[in-house]
Amino acid sequence: MRFWISLVNTEEVDQFIAIAQKAEELGFEGITVPDHLAYPAMIETPYPYTEDGKVWWPNTNPWMDPWVTLTAMGVATTRLRMATNIYLAALRDPFTVSRAVSAAAVLTNNRVACGVSAGWLPEEFRIAGVDFPSRGRRLDEVITAVRALNTGEVTSHHGEFFDFDGVIMSPVPTEPVPFWVGGKSKAALRRAADNDGWLGVPLHNDAMKAVIADIFELRRRNGKYEEPFQVMISAMEAYTPEFIQSLDPAGTYHASTLPWTPSPWGRAFWVEEGEDHRDVNVKFRAMERFKVMMQKFGLWDE
Repeated sequence: MRFWISLVNTEEVDQFIAIAQKAEELGFEGITVPDHLAYPAMIETPYPYTEDGKVWWPNTNPWMDPWVTLTAMGVATTRLRMATNIYLAALRDPFTVSRAVSAAAVLTNNRVACGVSAGWLPEEFRIAGVDFPSRGRRLDEVITAVRALNTGEVTSHHGEFFDFDGVIMSPVPTEPVPFWVGGKSKAALRRAADNDGWLGVPLHNDAMKAVIADIFELRRRNGKYEEPFQVMISAMEAYTPEFIQSLDPAGTYHASTLPWTPSPWGRAFWVEEGEDHRDVNVKFRAMERFKVMMQKFGLWDE
């Protein structure tokens, strides 16, 4: 198992570089950042991943540009991998996505992954002037176009949403940037199976195992089962070596952790009584405690 630090709902953006450097020092695999392009001041749509449908962050939560943020952390480290979890690519055009992803990959020596999903917030799409119901088809088309643009070859594309001829992007990564897909709808799982990985939503272990099995069945059907595939688990309960070993062996498994961040799915287990998780040193201690516990349970891959 490879562990990643999630910076979702971490408000202390001035600490991000130091957190990334500490994560690398401790041997974490990577770090992820979230994304919103235009955050609505008023939200009526229920959040799909909490029981009461409420978002679990304040309206003032910072939403830094994910690719600028990942690049900054990437140039401050040497091994740490970085990913968006998730990037709302359907709110952008393929050229914006290609340029941002390419720059991050070039400047970090191919250490980035583009984690995407269709999005859940129609108010945000409305603000940006992008049709919400067609967002999944738009995302599929963005992924297709970006993969072509990021080859550095002269590219043309004629689709439902985008139409262009004779475009060349430069610079481009020396390796393809993987696309990992989040969500658990049928469309999201199909999209994940067609691409390079799945970003798991918070689920209990039995439900997580069932979803992962469904994805690999889809990959058998589309002829991609033998190709590398990354799975990011976001668990709602403790996982064991037995649980990890029970998952489809075709996947490479990662886990996203918020060691200092309270969430609707659990308190901040690695922050002790009286500690202020806003303090960067408290974050460091939480990361250290998390690593020790995972090592104790035999889950930490060195």
